Amino acid sequence: MERRTTDPDGAVTAASTLLEEVCKHIIEDSGAEWEAKWNVPKLYSETAKILKLAPSQHQEEVFKMILGNCQSVVQSIGSLRNKGGDAHAGGRSRVPFKPRHAALTVNLAGSMALFLIETWHARVEEQRISNH
Repeated sequence: MERRTTDPDGAVTAASTLLEEVCKHIIEDSGAEWEAKWNVPKLYSETAKILKLAPSQHQEEVFKMILGNCQSVVQSIGSLRNKGGDAHAGGRSRVPFKPRHAALTVNLAGSMALFLIETWHARVEEQRISNH
């Protein structure tokens, strides 16, 4: 959290890495596999399908909308990491992130990661109950 102000670029990279790691764990724990070439949006898309959070898996427009926006947030975090985080050299045209941008990115990534983890735990518990 401190990196948001002391190292905004690193904080953005860490936020994206958090989402990547959470998605990979859920995919693996579900018994599915991920490919090394998958980026954060692809990992999230596969995780969302496993958790039944993909917009296409819902009928209600409000759920489609919010789940689609979650997908957009994850895609944007991945793009921010690639464009301005410290994971890749940006050259002279690279504009460093301000602390407020890093704070927004970290907070959104944290919220998404927590939502995915809580949803995974709920699905596991539902499965456990239905098996008994």
